[in-house]
Formats: sequence, C-alpha cells, structure tokens
Amino acid sequence: MRAIMSPLYKSHARFSIAKLAILVLLLLNAPWVSGREVQDHGLWFERWLCDAFFDGYRPPQYNQKWDIPAEANRLHGHLPVNPKASKFGTSIGLGDAVRQFDITQRSESFILAVGFWEQSTPQKKAWVNAQAVVISPEKWLKLWHPITLADLEKLDSIVKNPALSLEEARQAAHDLKSKAPFIDAVIQVNPKIDRSQRRLQCSLGFAAFFDHLLPGVSRDRQKVAAIWGVPIPEIPDSGSRNLKGEDLN
Repeated sequence: MRAIMSPLYKSHARFSIAKLAILVLLLLNAPWVSGREVQDHGLWFERWLCDAFFDGYRPPQYNQKWDIPAEANRLHGHLPVNPKASKFGTSIGLGDAVRQFDITQRSESFILAVGFWEQSTPQKKAWVNAQAVVISPEKWLKLWHPITLADLEKLDSIVKNPALSLEEARQAAHDLKSKAPFIDAVIQVNPKIDRSQRRLQCSLGFAAFFDHLLPGVSRDRQKVAAIWGVPIPEIPDSGSRNLKGEDLN
C-alpha cells in the first residue's frame, strides 16, 4: 500500500528545502567563495586584450595551438599572441612544457603579452607593469637550451606514468629536474602532481623575462600599466589566493 505523506511531513519537507536553498545562496555569495573571481584574472586579462585589440576574439576550443591566433591579430604584426597575467615579482606561468617547447620547432614568431599585478587591497588587484614582446623561435630556443624535446618527453612520461604512486612520481620527477640539462636552462619546468592532476608545466622567472627578452627595459612599477599604449582597466574585485602547497610559479 502506498505510503501517505502527512501534511506535517509535507510542511517539514518544504521547510527543509527552503532552508537548503537559502544555505546554497549564502554559500555562493560568501566572501571566501570567490575562487572563480580570484583565479580568473588571467582569463580576464586575455579577454580584455581580445576586446581592446582583436575584435573581441574568443577561442573556439580550450587547447588550441595559440590563445590568440595570427589571423585574429590584424593590427599588431599579424602574429599569434600568448597573454599571461602574473603577480609582480614572481615567475610567469607559461603552461604545458611540451607545447611551449614545440614553438622552437616552428618558423613562426609570437607575441608574449604579460600583465603584472599586485594585491592593492584585500579585494582588489592593480596592474603595475605590462609588456608585449615579440619572440622568435630562435630566441625562445635559447631560453630552453640545453633542454631537448627528448629530455622533456622523458620527464613528462614520469609525471604521467600511472604505474607510479603520487609520491613515487613526485620523487622521480624531482630527481630528474634537479640536474642537467634542466637546471641549466632559463625556462624552468614545473611538474604538477597531485590527486587531481599530473601535468608538466613550465615558467619563466620575473628577472629572466626582463634580462633575456627585454634588456634595458625597466622592471619597476609603472605609473600606468599599458599594452600598446592602452592602459589596462582595473580588475573586478578579487581576493588574494592563499592555498596551502600551491606553486605560484
């Protein structure tokens, strides 16, 4: 026989659902639940570049060769553009190491557009330096030297080896990247190994960026941080990141 729900039980159920809905709304609007805003200043910078210089271009797929392809760049050299947002004074995260090394094997130069930010208040980031530099494959290769593609693929296979536990993979990757040729290159490799990911990324140090790609250009804070003469607008409110164990490079 089908159970009969009493009016009191129905009322209690509706009340519980209402409480749950209120709780969800509170959580979504809580100050500390701002992960998307906190983490998306890089995406915000890329979209601003696209809106300001590339007719509002949006990539049709996430993992395409270039964030902004050459055909979208009609006004600034018809070159592909790699936009990056980085905390002032820290390394510039470049993404997948093998993909970045692959640039050295091509004949196409590209533009590395970097916006450096600081946490000016608990809820605001301010742009304090911005640069856009044209990089040839030959110049990019010098930053990788003496690392070869075979070296990267060997390290990448360790990072992604499912037969290794997290601890084993971390130790093996650390042992390999802590010796030549990796310690002799300007670009640094950054294995990311945890329960949610196994990736081999790379980064370029703050000082190395200026020393090797912009010699003579000031790395100090600028009165107005601009790309191609256009000041970067303020970032929408976003709190600072404070995640334990996070690699900020």
